[in-house]
Amino acid sequence: MTKVHEDRPVLPTQQDEVAAAGSELIGGPLGRHARLGGHWLTPVRVVVLVALGMFALGMVQKLPCYDWAWFQGAGSQYTHACYSDIPHLYVVRGFADGLVPYFDKLPGDMQYLEYPVLTGLFMEIASWLTPGGGAMQHREQMYWMVNAGMLMICAAVIAVCVARTHRRRPWDALLFALAPAFALTATINWDLLAIALTAAAMLMWSRGRALSFGVLIGLATAAKLYPVLLLGALFVLCWRAGKWREFAIAALGAAGSWLVVNLPVMAYAWDGWTKFYTFSQERPIDFGSVWLLISQRTGNPLEGANTYATGLTVLLCAGIGVLTLTAPRRPRFAQLAFLVVAAFILANKVYSPQYVLWLIPLAALARPRWRDFLVWQAGEVLYFLGIWFYLAYTTSGDKHQGLPLEGYQLAIAAHLLATLYLCAVVVRDILLPERDVVRRDGSDDPSGGVLDGAPDVFVLSDAARAPQDAAPSEGQRVDWGMNLKE
Repeated sequence: MTKVHEDRPVLPTQQDEVAAAGSELIGGPLGRHARLGGHWLTPVRVVVLVALGMFALGMVQKLPCYDWAWFQGAGSQYTHACYSDIPHLYVVRGFADGLVPYFDKLPGDMQYLEYPVLTGLFMEIASWLTPGGGAMQHREQMYWMVNAGMLMICAAVIAVCVARTHRRRPWDALLFALAPAFALTATINWDLLAIALTAAAMLMWSRGRALSFGVLIGLATAAKLYPVLLLGALFVLCWRAGKWREFAIAALGAAGSWLVVNLPVMAYAWDGWTKFYTFSQERPIDFGSVWLLISQRTGNPLEGANTYATGLTVLLCAGIGVLTLTAPRRPRFAQLAFLVVAAFILANKVYSPQYVLWLIPLAALARPRWRDFLVWQAGEVLYFLGIWFYLAYTTSGDKHQGLPLEGYQLAIAAHLLATLYLCAVVVRDILLPERDVVRRDGSDDPSGGVLDGAPDVFVLSDAARAPQDAAPSEGQRVDWGMNLKE
């Protein structure tokens, strides 16, 4: 492979019509001969500042709940669309009483904390930092504030990692930083911890550090289950490129770090440790999922939802694997990571509002085009409002204040279709790599690490066997891959 691009950062205002139009608010696109660099306000720092600003706006959006709505019955926090799990679980999961997660039994039906170990540790550390005196309402407010501060650090880490994963495209991270759904959902739950570890892992892989990638993915999986899916995406890519050594190092690193975190709890608090997995298995179909939509429309309770969800996930991942091995050019790692996580979410029994956070950094790397990104975000914001107004409707008694069932079903359909739309665009980029904006300058896979520019050694279609070429600019030609028949 011959690379023909320069080392200058790619400016989205020169490639993206929406970005160019938006830049008019700050003086218009950067000139072709403008001097870059030499200023303390680097692209990465700008992205971080914007992300922190959006995070702060999200905190302001929660202000009605922080002041009173969390503590005045269920309805108010829904009508103000400012619900968060954090203050409620501070009390009902025993943190306010000093109970130790996984080791101490909880009163009520939920006998143990239903979160993975690293998230439980995060929650526990936040409880240690929360002042213990005063009224319970004040303690809940302080617990949310402490968690918000810790999650803000996670948001900054994500912004840095996304901005640096594609060396020449730091501005793509503004898609994450400016995402409306990021601001609205960042403090609903503790998802940003796992997302920060996943973003750091992808940065390490892009730098060719397979062991660091594996260790971070293992830690991310100890905080949330979905990051392990990235190993599946990487397996198929390394299969096509023959990079088995690097994949083995990554997989062993992931297994090792996951075990280091989990083994102590597994050894001394087995029942508490297994609660996350049994709860996930026993949990019925829930808000936001395609299964809930089907169940509500048909009246069928779908008691076999576990089997259906698992089967659909396997089927979608198998399809992604076939796509990887038959595409004319090997897909980029970020593209495949986005698709497998999206498949997992779309097939899941529940599609909570904050799950969109899992996809936003991956979407910024997989499809850095503002139009498609904003179409998707519109669907997610619509669903964010839809679920809270629907819950307001169901908790308002005879007043019926909020969104009725039919409106909520439309909101579910909107965010499912919006996610499918973005998936379809990414799949199109894989099948028609000349449509991939990241590859227009002759790049192969900036986030691919050892996969970047590597020849193929195993493919399943004739289209993938022939050398591919691209013409990024000025008639220059770039040859990709290799002819496996030679």
